[in-house]
Amino acid sequence: MQLVMFSKHLAPLSIAESCARVRDLHLDGLDLTVRPGGHVLPENVAKDLPAALKTARDHGLAIPMITTAITDARTESAEQIAATAASLGIKELKLGYWPYKEFGRIHELIDSARQSMDGLEALGQKHGVRFSIHSHSGSALSAEAGNIYLILKDRNPRNVGAYLDPGHMTLEGGGLGWMQGIDLLQKYVTMVAVKSWGPTSRRDELTGELHWDHRIVPLREGTVRWREVFRCLKQLSWAGIVTFHSEYQGKSSWRDLSTEELVAQTREDVAYLRPLMRTEGLLP
Repeated sequence: MQLVMFSKHLAPLSIAESCARVRDLHLDGLDLTVRPGGHVLPENVAKDLPAALKTARDHGLAIPMITTAITDARTESAEQIAATAASLGIKELKLGYWPYKEFGRIHELIDSARQSMDGLEALGQKHGVRFSIHSHSGSALSAEAGNIYLILKDRNPRNVGAYLDPGHMTLEGGGLGWMQGIDLLQKYVTMVAVKSWGPTSRRDELTGELHWDHRIVPLREGTVRWREVFRCLKQLSWAGIVTFHSEYQGKSSWRDLSTEELVAQTREDVAYLRPLMRTEGLLP
């Protein structure tokens, strides 16, 4: 098992600076963004991804996975990203998102996503990599584990997978919906993202109505039942990649942290999570 950090949250830093922070957190490597606005731009992947991997290795780190914006094998740069990653031994690729549009079209949208997945599965088989769908709450088609299952059903788990995000899964299924999602997707689980949410409320000044929302909070303070999540993963004999999504900036966070504050908070999250994973038998 490898513990890595999502480089999106280190965007102001160079790859070398990001590696230095991740090494100091005693993590194993980076979940590197290879997408528009990312640490590696898709059009430069053939040159910049090998350089990024060398930088990571120089810091004693790995890049076991990359985060892309790919949603179709025909997407510009999709094949070059897959081929370059494969040539470097990077086997796990996170996909972009298919949006859930207006009510009444979900069957059409799932069918369309399945057609796109046909090409992605073939591309993964061609290059020996795996494309995984991230479970993301809100307007993403992958907000519901059942939708992900319908897109992946009957496909080869060597080339396609489910990138579980218990934070988003708890937001969409806070009782045991998240657990049912893990159970449903167990054959396909590749990576697991780490973040948690906490409820907040505000009262409308004009109507007086109370509105509830959620914000990203430190792992120990959020609603995700991490001990139970890890217990489920242990039961599946899962040993993939855990990636820290330290989304402690902007409107989605309970506080808008600077990059250095974000790194410090990630250090606290790692210190909280490691013993839980160890207790549940996922870490030695």
